[in-house]
Amino acid sequence: MKRIIVFGNSASGKSSLAKKLSLIHKLAHLDLDTLAWQLDADVPKRASLANSKKVIDSFIQGNDNWVIEGCYADLLSLVTKESTQAYFMDLPISECIENAKKRPWEPHKYESKQAQDANLDMLIEWIRAYETREDCFSKQAHMALYDAFEGEKTRIVRND
Repeated sequence: MKRIIVFGNSASGKSSLAKKLSLIHKLAHLDLDTLAWQLDADVPKRASLANSKKVIDSFIQGNDNWVIEGCYADLLSLVTKESTQAYFMDLPISECIENAKKRPWEPHKYESKQAQDANLDMLIEWIRAYETREDCFSKQAHMALYDAFEGEKTRIVRND
């Protein structure tokens, strides 16, 4: 049984690794960005933890083998006991910024490539704040998740 979590800073390669693992091992793939935000809000607002948990629980119950990825340590902590493996994408901030600049259009997040590009400056500032933030998206939260994980774990410090 393979049940994998992938986490790290924005633009660290979480989605790319999760997609690769999904294809190689024939795993169901859940990108937490697809459930973590309220779709009907004018201003981006997190969905409640309870609502997100329902979607995650349904995904886990419907799939024996899976990969779940995102930067949400609070949501990932809900599945660590069921997970067999963890990947912490702990790349340098400069590499994450370069990845963000080269990111292809993500239609599940933005209505157009232009809308995504208009958000790039904000994303870069978000990436830069990774080591100083104190929220569930921070390096501190990801390090705590990684340290507490009891299964097989890998910390990736560069994308090759």
